[in-house]
Amino acid sequence: MASNRLARRRLQAAVGGAAVIAMIGFTAACTSESDKPEESPTTTTTTTEPTVSPTEKSLNPTGGVFTPPVTAPQQTVEGPND
Repeated sequence: MASNRLARRRLQAAVGGAAVIAMIGFTAACTSESDKPEESPTTTTTTTEPTVSPTEKSLNPTGGVFTPPVTAPQQTVEGPND
């Protein structure tokens, strides 16, 4: 009985390995060099771009960072009559 299981597992492993090898073969056979587009000569043009300045402006002329004051939310307590 144990030899029957072992033989079955070996057969399954062989069939699985053959399937993997077949998939690799089909993948390799289906790829070809002719699918690639032909390379055409390209011309390159160079353009000079204008200098970009930052669009964010400072609120403080001295360059300080504006931070609003922090206020905690008011605690609300619901009573039995609410």
